[in-house]
Amino acid sequence: MAKTKEISRRIKSVTSTKKITKAMEMVAAAKMRKAIEAVLKTRAYASLSWETVLRLAALEKSKNEESHPLLAPRPEIKNAAVILISSNRGMCGGYNSAVINKAEQSLKRHPGVKTDFILAGKKGASVHQHGQAVIAEFEKSDVLADARDIYPIVKMALNDYLSGRYDKIFVAYTDFVNPAKQIPRVKQLLPVETEKIDSYLGTASQTDKVEPGSSSASESAVPLIEYTFEPSPREVLDMMIPRLLEIQLFQAFLEANASEHSARMTAMHQATEAANDMVSELTLFYNKARQAGITAEIAEISAGANALAE
Repeated sequence: MAKTKEISRRIKSVTSTKKITKAMEMVAAAKMRKAIEAVLKTRAYASLSWETVLRLAALEKSKNEESHPLLAPRPEIKNAAVILISSNRGMCGGYNSAVINKAEQSLKRHPGVKTDFILAGKKGASVHQHGQAVIAEFEKSDVLADARDIYPIVKMALNDYLSGRYDKIFVAYTDFVNPAKQIPRVKQLLPVETEKIDSYLGTASQTDKVEPGSSSASESAVPLIEYTFEPSPREVLDMMIPRLLEIQLFQAFLEANASEHSARMTAMHQATEAANDMVSELTLFYNKARQAGITAEIAEISAGANALAE
C-alpha cells in the first residue's frame, strides 16, 4: 500500500509539472508568432539599407576618395568587442550555451587580440565563468518596439570604435531560420564590410535563410550606380552609416528574440511529451503494484481460510 501511495504522489507531481510546461509552451508559441512577424517585416528594409550603403561606399572608392572612418579597416587589430545577445530566462534548451560557445569559438580566430564582451540579456553573464571580460551589461526586452530601444548599445559601439578603443566590433546572436532551426552566428558590425553582400539579412518573402558555405550565398560586388548627392557623399555617409549600424543591430535583436521563443517553445513541448511518457510509465507501475497487492491479499485470505478448514 505504501508503494502505491508513493507512485500516486509522483503521478500527481509529474501531472502538475506537465500543466506548467504546456502553459509555457503556449506562451512561447504566442510570443514566437509575434517575433517572427517582426523579423519578416524588417528583413527587406535591413537588406535594402545594407545594399544602399555598399553602393555609396563603392562609388566613393571608385573616385579614389579617402574611405569613411567607419568603412576603412584598421591596419592592426589589437582590441575587439563582442555584443552578446542572450535570453533573460532559461528553459529554452541549448539556446544560450550555443551562442556563447559560438562567440568564444570566434575569438580563437583572432589570436592575440584582447576581446571584451558587451552583454544584452541576463544569461550572457555566464561568460564570466569562462574567464571573459565584460565591460557593460544592458537590459533586453522580449518585445522590441523599434530601434530606439537599442540606441544606448549603438551609441556605445560607435563611440568606442571612433575613439580607437576597439579596432573591430562584432555581434553574437542566434539567426532565425524557422521554428525548428536556429543558427548561432557572429557578425562583424564595425568596420562595415563593403566587399560582399550579407546574404543573411534575407528578404521579406524569404522564409528560409542561406546557410554558411552554401553555393547560393552571394559574395559578388554590388553593381556601381551613379548617385546625385546633396550636400556631399561624405556627409550622406556620416548620416547613413550610424543608421545602418543601428538597423543591423536591431535586426540581430529581432532574429535573436524569434530564435529564443522558438527554442523555448520546442524545449517546453519536449518537456511536456516527456512528462506524458513518465505519467504513462508510472501509471503502469502503479497498476502492477496495485495488482500485486490485491494478489497478496487474496493469497493471505485463502491461506487463512484453509487453516481454519483444517
